Amino acid sequence: MNQTDPLVGAALDEAIIDRDHASFFAPWSAQASRPRVHIAGGQGAEIWDHAGRHWIDFSSQLVNANLGYGHPAVVEAIQRQAATLATIQPATANLARAEAAEAVIRHMPTGMNRILFTNAGADAVENAIRLARLHTGRTKVISFYRSYHGNTGAAIAATGDWRRIPNEFAWGHRHVFGPYLYRSEYWATTPQEEADRAAHHLRRVVEAEGPDTVAAFLFETIPGTAGILVPPPTYLPQVRALADEYGIVLILDEVMAGFGRSGSWLALDHFSVRPDLVTFAKGVNSGYVPAGGVALSDEIATRFDARLFPGGLTYSGHPLAMAAVTANITAMEDDAVIPHAAAIGTEVIGPALARLAERHPLVGEVRGMGCFWAVELVGDQATRAPLPAATVAQIGADCRAAGMWPITVDNRIHLTPPCVISAAQARAGLAILEQVLNNQPTGHR
Repeated sequence: MNQTDPLVGAALDEAIIDRDHASFFAPWSAQASRPRVHIAGGQGAEIWDHAGRHWIDFSSQLVNANLGYGHPAVVEAIQRQAATLATIQPATANLARAEAAEAVIRHMPTGMNRILFTNAGADAVENAIRLARLHTGRTKVISFYRSYHGNTGAAIAATGDWRRIPNEFAWGHRHVFGPYLYRSEYWATTPQEEADRAAHHLRRVVEAEGPDTVAAFLFETIPGTAGILVPPPTYLPQVRALADEYGIVLILDEVMAGFGRSGSWLALDHFSVRPDLVTFAKGVNSGYVPAGGVALSDEIATRFDARLFPGGLTYSGHPLAMAAVTANITAMEDDAVIPHAAAIGTEVIGPALARLAERHPLVGEVRGMGCFWAVELVGDQATRAPLPAATVAQIGADCRAAGMWPITVDNRIHLTPPCVISAAQARAGLAILEQVLNNQPTGHR
C-alpha cells in the first residue's frame, strides 16, 4: 500500500489487517484467532483508525506510552539523532548515550550512578540476574508467583504466571506469594498483617533454600500484569532488611511501574526502600524506540571496574533509543508530567473508581495509584468468585466499541492511560466503563 492506493477508511483498515496477519507471527497468540484491530495514529492520550473511530487510550499500548503519542520533542529528537548518527557499537563513547544515562540517573535512588542499557525490559531482567549472581557467587533467584518479568530465558523462568510453565528452561528460580490482601494467602485481615505474614513466608523460604544459595530477590515494585498489586507500605522495607541480613541482592523491577506510571518517577519512591539494582524500560522513553536498562548501585558497579562483565548487546545504548530517552525524561520534567499523573490518580481516577465500587456488585476491589489502576470484577462480592474471563473480555470489547480502550486480564480491567491524559479525557473514559458495567445483567444493586 502506498499513497496512490484507492482504499480508504474501513476498507484500508481491513486490507492492512489482512497483510499483517498473513506475514507477521504474533506473540502470545493463537495465530488463527488474532483480533482484527488496526491503529493508524495517535496524539496525546487518543488513538484512531482509518475508519475514523477514535478511542481514549486507557492501555498505553502495553503500559509503555507514558508520555502519550506524537510528543513533538521526542519525535524531533529521534529525527535529529538519525540525521547525525543512527547507530554506534557500545564500546565506543557516544554523547546520546551519556546524556540518556545522566537523565536516568537523575531519578534513581542515591548511590546508583551507572546504567547498563539494554533493548527492552526482558533483557534488563536477564542482566540484573547475571549481575546479582556474579556479585554474590550464588545462584538462586526468588520472585513472586504473581509476576511477569519478560519472555527471555531467565526472565520467563523468574515470571510466576502461566507463561513460565511451558518455558522453564533456566535454572535456579524459586517463587513465593507476595502480598495481595484481597485474596490473601495468609488469612490476613489488615495490610499490616498481610505485609508481616508475606515477609515471614519469604524468610522461611530463604531459610529452607539456604541463605547462602540465594543471589537475589527479584520483585516488581508494584506487580503490574498480575493485577496492579500495590504492596502494603511496610512490606518492601521488610524485604530490604531480610536482603541485608543474608547478603542478598534486591532487584526491583520498575519496567512497568516506573517513569511516572505510579505518580512518581519510580514506584519505589512510595515505599522508602533502596534496591541494589533497578530494571527499567517501557516508560523510560514511552516506547518510541525500544530501550531498557539496569541501574547499578555503586557497590555492585565498582566490582566490575577491573573485572570483566561477561555480557553485552550489539544495540546497548542505541543512539535513536537514547535520544528518545533523554527527550522523554526532559519532557516529563519540563511539563510536570509526574505530578500531573499523581493528581489524575488521586483527584480523578481513584475517586471515580471508589464510587464505582460502591455502586456495582460486579466490582470486588479497585486498587492503584497515579495512572496505574485495576478493577477486579467478581460474580459474587461475598465469595469473591472471579467474574469469568470471557465476560470480562466482552466488557472490554464493549468499552472499546463506546470509545475507551482498556486492558483486560483474567477477571480484571486494567486502566493504565498515558500519564498526560487530561482530567476531562479520564472522566470521559471512566464514564464509559461505568455505563458498560451498568448494562451488565447485575450492573445495579
